[in-house]
Amino acid sequence: MSSFQKIGLVGRPDHAGVVTTLRRLIDFLLSRELDVKLESRTADMVPEIHQPHCHRDELGAQVDLVIVVGGDGSMLNAARALANDTVPVLGINRGRLGFLTDIRPDEIETALSKVLDGQFRDEYRFMLEFSVRRNNELLSGGTALNDVVLHPGTAAQMIEFELFVDQQFVNSQQSDGLIVATPTGSTAYSLSAGGPIMHPNMNALVLVPMNPHTLSSRPLVIDADLEICVNVVKQRSVLPLVSCDGAVQFYTEPGDQIIIRKKPGALRLIHPLDYNYYEACRSKLGWGNRLVKDND
Repeated sequence: MSSFQKIGLVGRPDHAGVVTTLRRLIDFLLSRELDVKLESRTADMVPEIHQPHCHRDELGAQVDLVIVVGGDGSMLNAARALANDTVPVLGINRGRLGFLTDIRPDEIETALSKVLDGQFRDEYRFMLEFSVRRNNELLSGGTALNDVVLHPGTAAQMIEFELFVDQQFVNSQQSDGLIVATPTGSTAYSLSAGGPIMHPNMNALVLVPMNPHTLSSRPLVIDADLEICVNVVKQRSVLPLVSCDGAVQFYTEPGDQIIIRKKPGALRLIHPLDYNYYEACRSKLGWGNRLVKDND
Protein backbone atom coordinates (compact mmCIF):
# COMPACT_ATOMS: atom_id res chain seq x y z
CA MET A 1 0.00 0.00 0.00
CA SER A 2 1.21 3.49 -0.83
CA SER A 3 2.39 5.69 2.03
CA PHE A 4 0.44 8.48 0.32
CA GLN A 5 -3.29 7.91 0.78
CA LYS A 6 -4.56 11.49 0.95
CA ILE A 7 -3.54 13.59 -2.04
CA GLY A 8 -3.96 17.36 -2.29
CA LEU A 9 -4.01 19.06 -5.69
CA VAL A 10 -3.00 22.62 -6.58
CA GLY A 11 -3.28 23.90 -10.16
CA ARG A 12 -2.14 27.03 -11.92
CA PRO A 13 -5.22 29.20 -12.62
CA ASP A 14 -6.24 30.34 -16.10
CA HIS A 15 -4.29 27.70 -18.00
CA ALA A 16 -6.19 25.36 -20.34
CA GLY A 17 -3.42 22.76 -20.29
CA VAL A 18 -3.52 22.63 -16.50
CA VAL A 19 -7.27 21.88 -16.55
CA THR A 20 -6.73 18.99 -18.96
CA THR A 21 -3.93 17.60 -16.80
CA LEU A 22 -5.96 18.00 -13.60
CA ARG A 23 -8.83 15.96 -15.02
CA ARG A 24 -6.46 13.22 -16.13
CA LEU A 25 -4.67 13.29 -12.79
CA ILE A 26 -7.87 13.11 -10.74
CA ASP A 27 -9.16 10.17 -12.80
CA PHE A 28 -5.88 8.36 -12.24
CA LEU A 29 -5.77 8.99 -8.48
CA LEU A 30 -9.39 7.94 -8.02
CA SER A 31 -8.73 4.77 -10.02
CA ARG A 32 -6.18 3.89 -7.32
CA GLU A 33 -8.85 4.48 -4.66
CA LEU A 34 -6.98 7.40 -3.11
CA ASP A 35 -8.58 10.31 -1.26
CA VAL A 36 -8.31 13.48 -3.34
CA LYS A 37 -8.73 16.98 -1.95
CA LEU A 38 -8.53 20.11 -4.10
CA GLU A 39 -7.29 23.55 -3.20
CA SER A 40 -10.31 25.88 -3.42
CA ARG A 41 -9.24 27.85 -6.50
CA THR A 42 -8.22 24.61 -8.19
CA ALA A 43 -11.68 23.18 -7.50
CA ASP A 44 -13.18 26.17 -9.35
CA MET A 45 -11.18 25.17 -12.44
CA VAL A 46 -12.90 21.77 -12.65
CA PRO A 47 -16.46 22.46 -11.40
CA GLU A 48 -17.78 19.23 -12.88
CA ILE A 49 -15.58 17.21 -10.52
CA HIS A 50 -17.10 17.01 -7.05
CA GLN A 51 -14.25 16.41 -4.66
CA PRO A 52 -13.65 17.89 -1.19
CA HIS A 53 -11.74 21.17 -1.20
CA CYS A 54 -10.21 23.64 1.22
CA HIS A 55 -8.16 26.83 1.32
CA ARG A 56 -4.53 26.48 0.24
CA ASP A 57 -3.21 27.40 3.70
CA GLU A 58 -5.16 24.48 5.19
CA LEU A 59 -4.33 21.87 2.57
CA GLY A 60 -0.95 20.75 3.91
CA ALA A 61 -2.36 19.69 7.28
CA GLN A 62 -5.06 17.52 5.70
CA VAL A 63 -3.15 15.42 3.15
CA ASP A 64 -0.09 13.15 2.86
CA LEU A 65 1.16 14.56 -0.45
CA VAL A 66 0.54 17.74 -2.43
CA ILE A 67 0.79 17.60 -6.22
CA VAL A 68 1.25 20.96 -7.96
CA VAL A 69 0.23 21.20 -11.62
CA GLY A 70 1.85 24.20 -13.29
CA GLY A 71 5.29 25.75 -13.60
CA ASP A 72 7.94 26.85 -11.16
CA GLY A 73 5.86 29.90 -10.26
CA SER A 74 3.00 27.64 -9.18
CA MET A 75 5.41 25.63 -7.06
CA LEU A 76 6.81 28.79 -5.45
CA ASN A 77 3.31 29.98 -4.53
CA ALA A 78 2.43 26.58 -3.10
CA ALA A 79 5.69 26.41 -1.17
CA ARG A 80 4.98 29.70 0.60
CA ALA A 81 1.50 28.51 1.56
CA LEU A 82 2.81 25.13 2.77
CA ALA A 83 5.91 26.54 4.46
CA ASN A 84 4.76 25.65 7.97
CA ASP A 85 3.73 22.09 7.09
CA THR A 86 5.90 19.01 6.65
CA VAL A 87 3.85 17.63 3.78
CA PRO A 88 5.92 16.51 0.75
CA VAL A 89 5.31 18.23 -2.59
CA LEU A 90 5.59 16.89 -6.13
CA GLY A 91 5.32 18.90 -9.35
CA ILE A 92 3.81 18.16 -12.77
CA ASN A 93 5.23 20.63 -15.27
CA ARG A 94 2.84 22.75 -17.33
CA GLY A 95 5.20 25.74 -17.41
CA ARG A 96 8.26 26.75 -19.42
CA LEU A 97 11.34 25.76 -17.42
CA GLY A 98 10.24 23.35 -14.74
CA PHE A 99 13.24 23.21 -12.41
CA LEU A 100 10.88 22.36 -9.54
CA THR A 101 8.16 20.51 -11.46
CA ASP A 102 9.83 17.58 -13.16
CA ILE A 103 7.07 15.13 -14.20
CA ARG A 104 5.78 15.69 -17.73
CA PRO A 105 1.98 15.62 -18.31
CA ASP A 106 2.32 12.68 -20.72
CA GLU A 107 3.97 10.51 -18.08
CA ILE A 108 1.50 11.00 -15.23
CA GLU A 109 0.39 7.36 -15.01
CA THR A 110 3.85 5.79 -15.34
CA ALA A 111 5.89 8.24 -13.24
CA LEU A 112 3.25 8.82 -10.59
CA SER A 113 2.55 5.11 -10.22
CA LYS A 114 6.19 4.56 -9.27
CA VAL A 115 6.08 7.43 -6.76
CA LEU A 116 2.89 6.13 -5.17
CA ASP A 117 4.48 2.67 -4.97
CA GLY A 118 7.36 4.10 -2.95
CA GLN A 119 9.89 4.50 -5.77
CA PHE A 120 10.99 8.10 -5.27
CA ARG A 121 13.73 10.21 -3.76
CA ASP A 122 13.38 13.02 -1.21
CA GLU A 123 15.07 16.36 -1.49
CA TYR A 124 14.88 19.10 1.10
CA ARG A 125 15.08 22.75 0.05
CA PHE A 126 15.47 25.40 2.72
CA MET A 127 13.56 28.66 2.56
CA LEU A 128 14.11 32.26 3.66
CA GLU A 129 12.06 34.59 5.79
CA PHE A 130 12.44 38.31 6.29
CA SER A 131 11.25 40.85 8.79
CA VAL A 132 11.68 44.62 9.09
CA ARG A 133 12.77 46.47 12.20
CA ARG A 134 11.19 49.93 12.18
CA ASN A 135 11.42 52.30 15.14
CA ASN A 136 12.29 49.40 17.48
CA GLU A 137 9.25 47.44 16.27
CA LEU A 138 9.69 44.14 14.39
CA LEU A 139 7.31 43.85 11.44
CA SER A 140 6.59 40.51 9.79
CA GLY A 141 7.62 40.35 6.13
CA GLY A 142 7.31 37.12 4.16
CA THR A 143 8.70 33.74 3.15
CA ALA A 144 10.60 32.79 -0.01
CA LEU A 145 11.87 29.62 -1.63
CA ASN A 146 13.85 31.37 -4.39
CA ASP A 147 14.85 34.82 -3.23
CA VAL A 148 14.24 37.94 -1.20
CA VAL A 149 14.83 41.03 -3.33
CA LEU A 150 15.26 44.69 -2.45
CA HIS A 151 14.39 46.85 -5.46
CA PRO A 152 13.11 50.32 -6.34
CA GLY A 153 9.69 49.12 -7.54
CA THR A 154 8.37 50.45 -10.82
CA ALA A 155 10.88 53.29 -11.13
CA ALA A 156 14.19 52.58 -12.86
CA GLN A 157 16.17 54.36 -10.20
CA MET A 158 19.28 53.60 -8.20
CA ILE A 159 18.82 53.02 -4.47
CA GLU A 160 21.28 53.15 -1.58
CA PHE A 161 21.64 50.71 1.32
CA GLU A 162 24.13 49.27 3.79
CA LEU A 163 24.80 45.54 3.96
CA PHE A 164 25.69 43.58 7.13
CA VAL A 165 26.32 39.83 7.43
CA ASP A 166 26.22 38.31 10.91
CA GLN A 167 26.37 41.87 12.37
CA GLN A 168 29.57 42.63 10.45
CA PHE A 169 29.56 45.53 8.03
CA VAL A 170 30.15 44.41 4.43
CA ASN A 171 29.68 47.54 2.33
CA SER A 172 27.41 50.36 1.32
CA GLN A 173 25.93 50.10 -2.14
CA GLN A 174 24.32 52.21 -4.78
CA SER A 175 22.58 49.92 -7.24
CA ASP A 176 19.21 48.88 -8.61
CA GLY A 177 18.84 46.60 -5.62
CA LEU A 178 20.01 43.38 -4.01
CA ILE A 179 19.00 39.75 -4.59
CA VAL A 180 19.42 37.32 -1.70
CA ALA A 181 18.97 33.89 -3.30
CA THR A 182 18.89 30.33 -2.03
CA PRO A 183 20.46 27.50 -4.06
CA THR A 184 16.96 26.84 -5.40
CA GLY A 185 16.74 30.46 -6.53
CA SER A 186 20.23 30.50 -8.02
CA THR A 187 18.79 29.36 -11.38
CA ALA A 188 16.11 32.05 -11.35
CA TYR A 189 16.34 35.86 -11.00
CA SER A 190 19.81 35.60 -9.47
CA LEU A 191 21.14 33.82 -12.56
CA SER A 192 19.84 36.52 -14.92
CA ALA A 193 21.57 39.14 -12.74
CA GLY A 194 24.94 37.39 -13.06
CA GLY A 195 24.89 35.19 -9.97
CA PRO A 196 26.41 31.68 -9.83
CA ILE A 197 24.50 28.41 -10.07
CA MET A 198 24.58 26.60 -6.71
CA HIS A 199 23.72 22.94 -6.25
CA PRO A 200 20.45 22.68 -4.28
CA ASN A 201 22.11 20.59 -1.56
CA MET A 202 24.41 23.46 -0.58
CA ASN A 203 23.81 25.31 2.68
CA ALA A 204 24.63 28.68 1.17
CA LEU A 205 23.17 31.97 0.00
CA VAL A 206 24.29 34.26 -2.78
CA LEU A 207 24.01 38.04 -2.48
CA VAL A 208 23.76 39.55 -5.96
CA PRO A 209 23.88 43.34 -6.47
CA MET A 210 21.68 44.51 -9.34
CA ASN A 211 23.47 46.85 -11.74
CA PRO A 212 25.83 48.21 -9.07
CA HIS A 213 27.37 51.64 -9.43
CA THR A 214 30.88 50.24 -8.84
CA LEU A 215 32.40 47.58 -11.11
CA SER A 216 34.09 45.91 -8.13
CA SER A 217 30.75 44.99 -6.57
CA ARG A 218 30.28 41.28 -7.30
CA PRO A 219 28.04 38.40 -6.11
CA LEU A 220 28.98 37.12 -2.66
CA VAL A 221 28.35 33.55 -1.47
CA ILE A 222 27.91 33.09 2.29
CA ASP A 223 26.83 30.43 4.77
CA ALA A 224 23.05 30.16 4.84
CA ASP A 225 22.94 30.11 8.64
CA LEU A 226 24.23 33.68 8.90
CA GLU A 227 21.87 36.59 9.41
CA ILE A 228 21.71 39.26 6.73
CA CYS A 229 20.76 42.82 7.60
CA VAL A 230 20.14 45.54 5.02
CA ASN A 231 19.83 49.13 6.26
CA VAL A 232 17.73 51.33 4.02
CA VAL A 233 19.27 54.76 3.53
CA LYS A 234 17.09 57.79 2.89
CA GLN A 235 16.42 57.97 -0.85
CA ARG A 236 15.81 60.99 -3.03
CA SER A 237 12.36 60.14 -4.37
CA VAL A 238 11.66 56.42 -4.09
CA LEU A 239 10.70 54.03 -1.28
CA PRO A 240 12.39 50.69 -2.03
CA LEU A 241 10.32 47.52 -1.97
CA VAL A 242 11.10 44.03 -0.68
CA SER A 243 9.62 41.08 -2.56
CA CYS A 244 9.60 37.32 -1.93
CA ASP A 245 9.80 35.15 -5.05
CA GLY A 246 8.53 38.13 -7.02
CA ALA A 247 5.19 38.16 -5.19
CA VAL A 248 5.07 39.58 -1.65
CA GLN A 249 5.77 43.30 -1.64
CA PHE A 250 6.75 45.32 1.42
CA TYR A 251 7.34 49.08 1.18
CA THR A 252 10.32 50.22 3.20
CA GLU A 253 11.00 53.55 4.86
CA PRO A 254 14.29 55.36 5.53
CA GLY A 255 15.98 53.83 8.57
CA ASP A 256 14.35 50.42 8.15
CA GLN A 257 16.46 47.36 8.84
CA ILE A 258 15.59 44.39 6.63
CA ILE A 259 16.52 41.16 8.41
CA ILE A 260 16.81 38.01 6.30
CA ARG A 261 17.25 34.58 7.87
CA LYS A 262 17.06 30.93 6.94
CA LYS A 263 13.60 29.71 7.85
CA PRO A 264 13.40 26.76 10.28
CA GLY A 265 12.46 23.51 8.57
CA ALA A 266 12.51 22.88 4.83
CA LEU A 267 10.31 22.14 1.85
CA ARG A 268 10.29 18.40 1.11
CA LEU A 269 10.30 17.80 -2.64
CA ILE A 270 9.50 14.40 -4.13
CA HIS A 271 11.34 13.36 -7.31
CA PRO A 272 11.20 10.22 -9.46
CA LEU A 273 14.17 7.90 -8.93
CA ASP A 274 15.71 8.91 -12.27
CA TYR A 275 15.76 12.62 -11.38
CA ASN A 276 19.12 14.23 -12.15
CA TYR A 277 19.79 17.88 -11.29
CA TYR A 278 22.47 18.24 -13.94
CA GLU A 279 20.20 16.76 -16.60
CA ALA A 280 17.64 19.38 -15.59
CA CYS A 281 20.28 22.08 -16.08
CA ARG A 282 21.21 20.67 -19.48
CA SER A 283 17.65 20.61 -20.73
CA LYS A 284 16.42 23.85 -19.12
CA LEU A 285 19.50 26.02 -19.70
CA GLY A 286 20.57 24.66 -23.06
CA TRP A 287 23.84 23.16 -21.89
CA GLY A 288 25.71 20.79 -24.20
CA ASN A 289 24.13 17.33 -24.32
CA ARG A 290 26.92 15.38 -25.98
CA LEU A 291 29.08 13.13 -23.83
CA VAL A 292 32.43 12.88 -25.58
CA LYS A 293 33.84 9.35 -25.48
CA ASP A 294 37.37 8.24 -26.14
CA ASN A 295 37.53 6.34 -29.44
CA ASP A 296 40.78 4.54 -28.58
